[in-house]
Order: sequence, then C-alpha cells, then structure tokens
Amino acid sequence: MVGKILIVDGVATNRIVFKVALAEAFYQPVLAADGESCLHLARDVSPDLILLDLVLPDRSGVSLISQLRADPATRDIPILALAASADKELRLAALRAGADDVLQKAVDLASLLARVRNLLRGRDGVDGFSPPNSATGLFAFAEAPAPFARPAVVSLLADQMETAVDWHNHLTQVMTDTILIQSREEAFLESTRAVGQSVPDVFLINAGFAGNGDGLRLMSELRSRAATRHSAVCILRPGGNTDSTAIAYDLGADDVVNADIPPPEMAQRLQTLIRRKRREDHLRATVQDGLRLAMIDPLTGLHNRRYALPQLDAIADRARTNASVFAVMVVDLDRFKSVNDRFGHAAGDAVLVEVARRLKTNLREDDLLARIGGEEFLIALPNTSFYEASLAADRLCKAVEEYPIKATFSSGLQVTVSIGVAVSDINHCPEPTPQIVDRADQALLMAKSEGRNKVTISKSAA
Repeated sequence: MVGKILIVDGVATNRIVFKVALAEAFYQPVLAADGESCLHLARDVSPDLILLDLVLPDRSGVSLISQLRADPATRDIPILALAASADKELRLAALRAGADDVLQKAVDLASLLARVRNLLRGRDGVDGFSPPNSATGLFAFAEAPAPFARPAVVSLLADQMETAVDWHNHLTQVMTDTILIQSREEAFLESTRAVGQSVPDVFLINAGFAGNGDGLRLMSELRSRAATRHSAVCILRPGGNTDSTAIAYDLGADDVVNADIPPPEMAQRLQTLIRRKRREDHLRATVQDGLRLAMIDPLTGLHNRRYALPQLDAIADRARTNASVFAVMVVDLDRFKSVNDRFGHAAGDAVLVEVARRLKTNLREDDLLARIGGEEFLIALPNTSFYEASLAADRLCKAVEEYPIKATFSSGLQVTVSIGVAVSDINHCPEPTPQIVDRADQALLMAKSEGRNKVTISKSAA
C-alpha cells in the first residue's frame, strides 16, 4: 500500500523515528515541524493521512485539527493524533475537534501501522465512490444538509450480561441514539435481513466474547454478510491488552478501545463512527442512483438504449435456451417534427411523455420498453408468437390514437404511431439481436411508406 503520510511533530527525533518506520512500511513520509507548516503542506501535498502530535510549538494540536476540518481542501483527510500522556480530557477534546483516533506515543509499532492501514482503507473506500474533484459538485456527491436524522442504532454484544447492562446504562446517559443489548444469535439474525432493511449502525463487541477472542470471529462473520457488512464495528478489548489490536484492525474493526474507556469518550467515538457510516451510505446511494439514472431516459422515465440492448440480448438468450420465441417492435411517432415546429419543444416533450405512458400501460410487466431515439421506442415481448405480436402492435396503435394529447393547446393533438415488428424463429439458426432489430426497423419504414399509423410485420429472416 502506497500513501503519503504527513508527520507533524515539533521534536526532530520523533519525526525521524516515525519517518523511518513508515518508510520501511512503504509509505511516503512528509515532515512538518509545526502547525503552520502542516496547514500549508496539507493543502499542497494532499496527504492520505496526517499523523499529528497534540503538543506543537506554535499552537495546540486540538486547534490545528479544528482548522484542518474547517478547510474544504483538508477536511476529509484522516487524522491520527498522538498524545504523550493519558490525559482523558485532551483525548476527548481531540476527538471532538475531528481526530479519527488518538493514540499514546508509546503505542507499539504494529498497532500504529495497523491503525494507519485501517484508516487508509476507509479513505480508499470513500474515495472509490467519488468522481474527480472537478466533478464533485456537479454530480451531487457533496453532502446535503440534514436538518433531521433518525436516531442511530447501537448494538451491544458482550459475553457477560452485566457488562452489556453497564455499558447500556452509561451510554443512554450521554447519547440520544437507540442502544440495544443483543445476543450472538440476535446479531446473526440482523445479518440475515434483506439488504435495505434496518440493521444496527454500529456493533460494539467485546473482543473476548465467549472467550478465546470469539468477538473477532463474530466481527468477521458480520463483515461477511451483505446486510451488516457496512455497519461500523467497535471492539472492546481488555484494559492494557494490545495483543489483539492489530489483528482487530486488519480484520476490519473501525475502532478498538480499552474496556475501561470513559463513557463520554466512548459516546464521542460512536458518534464519529455513526457520522462516517452515514456519509458512506450517502455516497453509496448516490453512486447507485447514478448508475440507475444512467440507464433511464430523463424525459419519459423509460429505460434508454444503453439499458435496452443488453436486456434484449438476455431475452434472446432465454428464448434460445427455452426454445421459445420473442417479438421486437420499433415504434415511431408520425409527423413528430411538425409538432415541435408548430407548438414548440415543450409541447413535443409533453407528447413524448404521454405516448410513453400509453405504451407502458398497454404492455406486460415482463415486456421491455425503452426510448432509443428522439421519437423512437423499442419494445421486446418475451414468449410472444407472430399472431400475439400482431395483436399487441394493433392495440398499441389504437391506445396512442384513441384520445387527443393535451399540452399547450386547449383542444388537444391527435397523435399516431407506426410500428415495425419482427419475430424470432426457433426453426432456424439463432438470429443475432441486431439483425432482429434491423428487420423490425425495415418493417417500420414500410409502415411509414404505406401511409403511417400502421403495423407492418417482417417476414422471417430465413
């Protein structure tokens, strides 16, 4: 893993020690001796992570974290803060300012590198959802303001009920979110929910669950299930036991804390995990919406050519496998140009939307309907014979012609369509779908030449 890590420490020997350790792990260290240098380098170098001492010569580390989080250019960079002492108030202040974690400087190297890997994986996961910086605002990847957010759900999983009850009592005093005590079986039940159903936002798991580190195995199981793999996981380790820390981070824990952590700090860490998860959920949903919209015609709401052609191939493959037939129609509005010329493009758009609605209303749920050109539509009818396709095409013509379409004109406009139809033939060699579409298109041209508002059916390719 290659990544630029900005090391911010006022002591030269500390900078050198961290530089050597990170370079040996194949990272690219960048050094800063004070807060001012950090601010400049963070903007100029765009590091993947900032390793920051909370005691600096020109300002406090907490105020520097606040400045980094306030700058749009640096606010999303993971910050791993280091404290020379076990000052609980300082650690909590750094977390509230926006640090992703606060470790003591005496932390063992394996745990430090595991935490670095963990934070970089999280950053890479978020970056994978985002378009290039120049396009961020254009594609709605910026987080929208959320005046109201539902309370998060935190699931407590501990080997002893007494431990779970204690944490439940502590957290309910400092958090407004829903805190649940769950058994191992209930946690696995959560993981079997359908994707999209509500599951806990965070699992707080005792690392020694049922003994022998079974909490880490439980975390791995939750990570492997589709319903819970995006939930955050915080591991509670026995106080002072750092042996399992690196393993927990590498197995996918989002945070690892001592079991004797003060409740206010635990609440702050959980809130950080909740915010991070919601941001990732938002980005993931944005990507999924973008993929869906890339297949949709924005005017009519129908699928577009990009979606339709692969689907048509799939329909043809199923027909060949099942020894069945399917029909393809190419539908074109008659004299559509005159609508735009006489009444304007707004009226033309209204006509397209209404024609699309009428076509969709008169098709089966499994039929394919797409807008593939300006006023041209593609329809595929699985398991449809020559005779059935002819009846369906006539029905569609009548559905469009039957009632005038109202737009910017009071009396409405009589609109008709011409339809070319081609039906696959199971008695001959498989016909490529482009050839079937071409036959339907040629049949459409014949319908146009014969006076429009007609259905013409192509003869078999054989």
